[in-house]
Amino acid sequence: MSIVSDPPPEADSRRSWGVALAGAIAMVFTFGTPLSYGIFQQPFSETFAVSPVALSGVFSIMLFTFFIGSGLVGIFAARLPVRGVLLVCTVATALLAPSLYVVESYLGLTLVFAGLGLALGTVFVLVASVVPRWFDERRGAATGLIFVGNGLGLFVLPPLWQYALSTAGVREGFLVIMATTAGAFLLATLLCRRPPWATQSTDSSSALLSWLSGLIRTRTFQVLFVGMSLAFAWYQLLAAYAIDLFAARGLTEAGASALFGLIGGVSIISRIGGGYIADIVGSRRAFLASLGCAAVGIALLLAPQYAILTVAVFIIGLGLGGCATLYIPLLMEIYNPEKDTAIIGIFNVAGGIGALAMPPLGTASVAYTESYTVAILLTLGVTVVSFWAVVVGTAGSVSTPSD
Repeated sequence: MSIVSDPPPEADSRRSWGVALAGAIAMVFTFGTPLSYGIFQQPFSETFAVSPVALSGVFSIMLFTFFIGSGLVGIFAARLPVRGVLLVCTVATALLAPSLYVVESYLGLTLVFAGLGLALGTVFVLVASVVPRWFDERRGAATGLIFVGNGLGLFVLPPLWQYALSTAGVREGFLVIMATTAGAFLLATLLCRRPPWATQSTDSSSALLSWLSGLIRTRTFQVLFVGMSLAFAWYQLLAAYAIDLFAARGLTEAGASALFGLIGGVSIISRIGGGYIADIVGSRRAFLASLGCAAVGIALLLAPQYAILTVAVFIIGLGLGGCATLYIPLLMEIYNPEKDTAIIGIFNVAGGIGALAMPPLGTASVAYTESYTVAILLTLGVTVVSFWAVVVGTAGSVSTPSD
């Protein structure tokens, strides 16, 4: 009796979209929690009798491990099975879920959030690097799908955290959301792996370090590293003063928060559409167009009229979504896909540098000048320099569908 086996999966197949959907669900829980740290301040301060200033140090460590720690993990995860690393992250998240019932000290909180940032960031790096490899013709669209999950997390997780902490309390609320996060990561563990046709790096750790050492010495990498760092940084800089800027233009506090949230809402449109556009015109052109949108929108913030402010927010949102989605297919076209997680990990470190440096820079520029003009011009300058660096760093490295 013959046994009929399932045909092997192919690029852009139904199986590929199943992997992308699982990745998108996992992505909802990656960025949303680390960037909800402002909501944690008061309830955690009251529960653990720790000052808000001291707690900010805990959350800074979480951001550090999320961006830079997970980026370093990603560099060496290129030679490891993806599902194995995802399983470790899932188990770690599940173990952290009830941890606040036994943690009482400042050191304990620091360890919990450092581990949480590392687990969430590592899942982000793995999903973002592996899912695009399941696609050929629809890679941009698939990357857009997983980053829609990312955008939904930024939109949904902050109010969910607010509701959970205010109704169930810090410990129970943390348990519920972290358990849900672990469930989403388990789904990704079951479905997300490198496709059968994808080659995987078999380099030793010393070989990876040698490859990395050679890479960082090249001028094109150095320029592109700066460009990608600033491509992440402009939004972190804007976020430091945007709500206060909108309030200064006459909006209520609630209205200013809603208008700022609209940037993330609009970005979902370009997270989807940007991928389709990239499949037509190429990742490089689409990514640079997104940076151009961001620059135009930021420049419009200099105008005091409310109507122009609304247009600026919409254009900035389009730029944000494209930048967040298209940098991965762009990088995968430039560098050897065998080192997929290593490449995404390296540039996650670039994003982490901006995430740690830009918020205080934005706050300080407003405080010392008592005006938003310098902060806006600084944000515009960061975006323009990023555009130039990406142009130079990718020149001659990427082909487009029309080439």
